[in-house]
Amino acid sequence: MRGLSRQRILVTGGAGFLGAQLCRLLLARGHEVLCVDNFYSSTKDGIAQLLDHPRFELLRHDVTFPLYVEVDQIYNLACPASPIYYQQDPVQTTKTSVHGAINLLGLAKRLKCRILQASTSEVYGDPRVHPQTEDYWGHVNPIGLRACYDEGKRCAETLFFDYHRQHSLPIKVVRIFNTYGPGMHLNDGRVVSNFIVQALQNQPITLYGDGSQTRSFCFVSDLVTALELMMETPAEITGPFNLGNPVEVSIRQLAETIIELTGSRSQVIAGPLPSDDPSQRCPDISQARAHLGWSPQVAMDEGLKLTISYFDDILATRSQA
Repeated sequence: MRGLSRQRILVTGGAGFLGAQLCRLLLARGHEVLCVDNFYSSTKDGIAQLLDHPRFELLRHDVTFPLYVEVDQIYNLACPASPIYYQQDPVQTTKTSVHGAINLLGLAKRLKCRILQASTSEVYGDPRVHPQTEDYWGHVNPIGLRACYDEGKRCAETLFFDYHRQHSLPIKVVRIFNTYGPGMHLNDGRVVSNFIVQALQNQPITLYGDGSQTRSFCFVSDLVTALELMMETPAEITGPFNLGNPVEVSIRQLAETIIELTGSRSQVIAGPLPSDDPSQRCPDISQARAHLGWSPQVAMDEGLKLTISYFDDILATRSQA
């Protein structure tokens, strides 16, 4: 923990968008980091600059199989978070959430160490309560195309709290809302990256439905800071806590903002709305404010400009290759 002696910290899904940013933060704090990833939906690009770091270790491993390591803390971020990846192999997605949780909770129980679960706003499904508070049980289609992710994460939360009650395991659970920023993959299928890449190439920007559905977007540096703060809370604080930006925007508004910031000639076109796509998504972060002293600091325009610059560099590099 911050201010204490160096910890050896396991980050599963550590090569992914959030995982890589978290690894960087923990290394900057002076900790040793064991990054575990099976590279199903990530590549080594995100952690390439860390591979020679003396306190960084990479292990290719699938968390659906037991893991035998010695660490002081565990952050479980393992699971594809983009619909195009988690729907590609839905059985594996569910296994990653459920079997992965069982294996990592077993490891934490043996080591008697803290473990944090990166859950998701998707546990709320297409919500009937707005904004979403942690005591809302959700409105989820258990047999839909998104269920492998939604229900997998819901089951993982169940396992975490049962291990806490049955074995007094020190757990931390956070529900992450839409997050964006440098480090996202070019073709990860998420709305911010899709729109920016399309706008930078003056391609049509595809809105699914009429674009009136809303989301809230948190910049990545704010989010990983909250993960560390959550891990540092007293043992009696378990969560779940919502982590995200409480500023709600429509998808159409996001597209128009990106077109303006990029100076793009892209036109907005309509596509069919995906199955079970939530109509509204916005976190109530009162718990995070009260217990973590946390709220997002990066304004959306500022974060989008940094993300646009990041993708612009990637596209320029590719065009020169």
